[in-house]
Amino acid sequence: MPFEGLHVAAFESRRAKEMARLIQRQGGVPHVSPSMREVALEKNSAAVDFAHRLMTAQIDVVILLTGVGARHLLAAVERQVDRDRFLSALTDTTTIVRGPKPLAVLNELGIAPTHVVEEPNTWREVLQTIDRHVPVAGHVVGLQEYGQPNPSLLAGLEARGATVVPVKVYAWELPEDCGPLEANIGAIIDGTIAAALFTSANQVTNLLATAEKLGRGQALREALSGLVIASIGPTTSERLRQADLPVDLEPDHPKMGQLVTAAARQTADILQRKQYVRAALAARPARDAVADRQQPWYDSLMMRAARGEPVECTPVWLMRQAGRYMREYREVRQKTTFLELCKNPTLCAEVAITAQQRLGVDAAIIFSDLLPILEPMGMELEYASGEGPVIHNPIREPLDVDRVLELERVDSLQFVMETVQLTRAQMPDRLPLIGFAGAPFTLGSYAIEGGGSRNYLFTKTLMYRDQGAWDELMRRLVRGITLYLNAQIAAGVQLVQIFDSWVGCLSPDDYRRYVLPHMQALLAGLSEGVPVINFATGNPALLPLLAEAGGQMIGVDWRIRLEAAWEAVGHERGVMGNLDPCLLLAEMSDIRAAVGDILDQAAGRPGHIFNLGHGILPQTPVDNAIGLVDAVHELSSR
Repeated sequence: MPFEGLHVAAFESRRAKEMARLIQRQGGVPHVSPSMREVALEKNSAAVDFAHRLMTAQIDVVILLTGVGARHLLAAVERQVDRDRFLSALTDTTTIVRGPKPLAVLNELGIAPTHVVEEPNTWREVLQTIDRHVPVAGHVVGLQEYGQPNPSLLAGLEARGATVVPVKVYAWELPEDCGPLEANIGAIIDGTIAAALFTSANQVTNLLATAEKLGRGQALREALSGLVIASIGPTTSERLRQADLPVDLEPDHPKMGQLVTAAARQTADILQRKQYVRAALAARPARDAVADRQQPWYDSLMMRAARGEPVECTPVWLMRQAGRYMREYREVRQKTTFLELCKNPTLCAEVAITAQQRLGVDAAIIFSDLLPILEPMGMELEYASGEGPVIHNPIREPLDVDRVLELERVDSLQFVMETVQLTRAQMPDRLPLIGFAGAPFTLGSYAIEGGGSRNYLFTKTLMYRDQGAWDELMRRLVRGITLYLNAQIAAGVQLVQIFDSWVGCLSPDDYRRYVLPHMQALLAGLSEGVPVINFATGNPALLPLLAEAGGQMIGVDWRIRLEAAWEAVGHERGVMGNLDPCLLLAEMSDIRAAVGDILDQAAGRPGHIFNLGHGILPQTPVDNAIGLVDAVHELSSR
């Protein structure tokens, strides 16, 4: 059976027995403790007032958010108002139901709702339904609430010009007997529980509140971070994340049976992944990767140059050095899709090491991509054949930023940490390994544009129209990227590069206003002492601002001469670059001449790492890339 005897906690109240049976059928040991009860308001004058307004045509639209709430509303109203007259008025009014439960209540009453909100039935889908079908500007909207108001939904309705009449029909309270809930808290803390299943947001609130009353709040939070947390849907997930708790899985549809089935199938793998990452990070604390002079790679050409120390020969590596131009890489790619390759640590290590050995470069870089970090942050990523990366749920409006999930832990990116460890273990000890991530602007632009762009229309529209939403998106990305890069360092990389491939579309003034504070926060959060290459393309005027953002080295593209770039960033920093990748399509004599010119511009100053101004092009002959590396070593020897 999928759970294989694991102990599973759940907090369902009305359907507690059914939840226990579902867990047992999937081979789990259930610990189901009711965590809440819905208590109808005894004297509900607001509901009666709402009914009178509805019957006198003062309400234009009615939104029913829950099945229980719809029943409580009717029960409260019919004590003082004629039931048939109320139902007749409801039938004649535009009604919106948030999913199957309030739909079932109206069906029982013989009322066909005007609109049914699509899954996953969150407040966002309610607003999307209104935007598509129900103009509410200037209209009065009656809103049957949950046990607590939803500020986001209220604000969204008011922003669309509606006058909202909220109707609270029940309150959420703790169970009359909290003993089972307290027992579950103890079982989670003592490590008995492998997975916790949440079917409503208020279960999270009551669980944490009860733990705090017991003086065990922090212990519960720490224990929850180590087990599998399964959420029935986005509203519950949002509450978990607000409480700084991880969400490890959601079912495809927000139904209890599908929640249990998904948890049964995935719990063992997620636990193994969490344990792997924890063990990896514990085995190699970041501080040991910073300044261990006993490591063979510590005095390598690359690391000395990155620290600004003199070297006898300029180190060189090439961005996208494991790529389509290389036959060995193409043979691996024929076996799998690009995204599957990125998630296969064994193949990633193979292509990274093969490229380093074939070219003779002075470092390997982990094989991955900029965008997989966006998947656990809520982006639906696909690498479409012939189109490159596509994000199917792009961010287009300020409210969409709320869909971007916090990357709270790196468990979901365990394959990258394993790639780091495998690559590090299989490559020569004397060479360093480079980790990397996309910069917040570039990742944010991908998430907004949904793919490639020439004018960054959607990105700049959001950035200019709502700086508050833009800054919140950047902050979420910064926190995730910081965590991701520090995990790579802990797993075994010696230096990291931040790719800001799209930021060249900005003016210096826009960079300073919309990007610089976030880059400074990112670079300040990385493990102290690990060399960082801050790389951007497309606009040499940004170079002084890149230096102001931070990083020991600034990556430079070919649109500026190297000595001018060094003047711009200051000679106290190192510089990486900066041959035009297209020059690798030229004759070898021209390549050697271009290499010599760049080395002359560097003038033997400490802190130069030779590289292209961007990644190797797929049309590049491998022999030309090898010849480039040989030329750098030969012409820079001193």
